[in-house]
Amino acid sequence: MSDPIFWLGLSILLVAVSLTAVLVTLIPAVQALARAARSVEKLADTLSREFPPTLEAIRLTGLEISELTDDVSDGVQSAGEVVKQVDRSIGSAKKQAQNVQVTTRSLVTGVMAAWKTLTRKPPHSGTNRRSDRLSASQRSAISLRDSGFEDRYSGGHAASASNGESPRLRNGEGSGLPTDAEDFEQVRSKDS
Repeated sequence: MSDPIFWLGLSILLVAVSLTAVLVTLIPAVQALARAARSVEKLADTLSREFPPTLEAIRLTGLEISELTDDVSDGVQSAGEVVKQVDRSIGSAKKQAQNVQVTTRSLVTGVMAAWKTLTRKPPHSGTNRRSDRLSASQRSAISLRDSGFEDRYSGGHAASASNGESPRLRNGEGSGLPTDAEDFEQVRSKDS
């Protein structure tokens, strides 16, 4: 047993057995690596074929989304304009309704005033309506003027009387209409 060749042969044999064991265990790992490499190669081919169209589809989708966003914003703007037009139409309709209401009120007021004028009883023929509202001195002046006494001395009324116009009609007394602002105020206060 002290022969060195024996020990050398035995060590070479042990090295060969261990190398064989390493190779036997290495073969399935190498096969798995080869399968993984083929799978990666197939995946790369698939990606190189499918990825550009997918990227193009994503780009087109982004463009379509931006177009849809523009369309929606245009729609919102047009809806806002429609709402503004509707608001303006409602405002003008309100103004027209107010104008119609004012016109109707004016018409009703005019009809009522005309009705009051038409249905008002005429003044009594024996009494002068103005003389009821005048002071005593004014009444005497009117009675003198009505009697023609003043016409004889003034000369101004006589010319109109010669034309066939009475002094009462010329001054507006015979028509029942007031001749000055004070008479208008008295008529208005009496009517109301």
